[in-house]
Amino acid sequence: MNSLLLNTDGVQIPQLGYGVWQVPAGEAEEAVSLALQAGYRSIDTAKIYGNEEGVGRAVRSSGIARDKLFITTKLWNDEHHRAEEAFEESLARLGLDHLDLFLIHWPAPSQDRYVEAWKGLERLYRSGRVRAIGVSNFTIPALERLMNETEIVPSINQIELHPNFPQPELRAFHEANGILTEAWSPLGQGRGLLDDPALAQLGSKHGRTPAQIVLRWHIQLGNVVIPKSVTPARIKENFDVFGFILDPEDMAAIGALNTGTRLGPDPAQFG
Repeated sequence: MNSLLLNTDGVQIPQLGYGVWQVPAGEAEEAVSLALQAGYRSIDTAKIYGNEEGVGRAVRSSGIARDKLFITTKLWNDEHHRAEEAFEESLARLGLDHLDLFLIHWPAPSQDRYVEAWKGLERLYRSGRVRAIGVSNFTIPALERLMNETEIVPSINQIELHPNFPQPELRAFHEANGILTEAWSPLGQGRGLLDDPALAQLGSKHGRTPAQIVLRWHIQLGNVVIPKSVTPARIKENFDVFGFILDPEDMAAIGALNTGTRLGPDPAQFG
């Protein structure tokens, strides 16, 4: 497993994690347990997913030392004014004594409270209750405002990112400012990306599935990536992406799939 260094006191995040967006609460414990058994050590959840309790049960019963795991959750849009209280509530649902990463889930610019929320995350970080803090779905203007009005640069920005929507300008901004890029919906939410003939051709070339090809593309771009599946075979398949390398021509072929198609909400409007 590759790990990437955050801009926060030497904290490292596994480059490949397991995301539980849209995993039903009743299935989360089993799904996360399967992921941990397959080798995942980073688990990404959020209050709004409604499955923090199941994630926590799986983590606590895994037998894996807590310092070998990286657990992320997120602050929802209606709690920007009470970030510290919301953090403690998420921690209680997870049944843990600290978090590795806490994110503002969306900037929700119409509320105009994300700077206030970030200052709450800064206080949490200084308290030692969370090892790193970051954001999700932030645009360049929102990141610039945080950096101008607060003290700590976000360690990571978790954004929609897949070959049809690779966000090169935002990734370049992250790199220039020491912010890691984390991709949600890295496989395009099963909405046609993996059926693209170019990915099938690359899969045949490398003896891999289209999903493995796309995940390897993310890895080689330097993204943190959090695929989600509740199917045991696919959980294992998605983890098996470190035994081959895409050559420059392969990377270019995947890069040519950029259509500028966003699947999720527009962060400038949502929330």
